[in-house]
Amino acid sequence: MEAANNMSESEAVPNPKPKLIYRCKKCRRIVASEESIVPHERGKGEECFKWKKRSVEKEPTQCSSIFVEPMKWMQPVQEGYVEEKLQCIGCKARLGSFNWAGMQCNCGAWVNPAFQLHKSRLDECYM
Repeated sequence: MEAANNMSESEAVPNPKPKLIYRCKKCRRIVASEESIVPHERGKGEECFKWKKRSVEKEPTQCSSIFVEPMKWMQPVQEGYVEEKLQCIGCKARLGSFNWAGMQCNCGAWVNPAFQLHKSRLDECYM
């Protein structure tokens, strides 16, 4: 019992894992967090696309987007649109798009409903 009392508070409380957040690259406003990401299984890559959209490369590609839950800052979603572009509420930069009927990721997987944010328009940060 004395050993438990002698432990310092920093030893008793484990350090929490840093939280992953996504920010708009242009204005740095937080647009998504790790909890809001909708995971999807990797598709079969190029096989999933029409032959005109296929490239010569056969190596699997990384997903260039993340799919998230609908959020309050997504104004077209709140206004009732079925599909539209998603703009940052701070600087109006285009961050992605959404479609309630679904979209295909560049890995070939279908996600529906789809609220897609392009990784090239976001910064990944840890808090």
